[in-house]
Amino acid sequence: MDVLFLPFSSKDEDELVRFLTTNSFPYHRIKAPSEGLVRRLLIEGRFDGDGVRTFWVFGDNQRMGLAILEDLDTNTPVLDLRLVEKFRGHGYGVPVLKSLTEKVFEDYPEAHRFAGRMREDNIAMRRTLIRSGFLKEAHHREDWPLEDGRSVATVIYAILRRDWERGTVTTFTWEELP
Repeated sequence: MDVLFLPFSSKDEDELVRFLTTNSFPYHRIKAPSEGLVRRLLIEGRFDGDGVRTFWVFGDNQRMGLAILEDLDTNTPVLDLRLVEKFRGHGYGVPVLKSLTEKVFEDYPEAHRFAGRMREDNIAMRRTLIRSGFLKEAHHREDWPLEDGRSVATVIYAILRRDWERGTVTTFTWEELP
């Protein structure tokens, strides 16, 4: 599948509001944002500001979702990938994520790592990251607050530029000090 990323622009604001308010994002901190919240986030630069760029994701000539790249002014950009509900669970995540990784490392030469953080129970995204060459690097216990007052762990996966270039995964040994 050919994947294309088109930059978000101010003329897309109404489409962004429609996208975010008509799709559910059960593993994000805000699962179903309101129009007012999305418009406030637009004003605050959440989608296009210092160190942040947003792209529409297209595959097979269809708009499949949205990719938000954060921390672009550091050596470790962070991804926020949101696919339209009908494209989830059909294997599209891996080609989209591999293409997004290529975009980050080609467009941002200072990027050394590319990371994603999510709830520990977002199994589909965790598997997608692993199949895309990412490696789990952190597990923060009880870090992600849920609406019912409980918390689940935040897990962080990343891929190194050299691993992307070589098609490898540099592993490490999880160890405790004696």
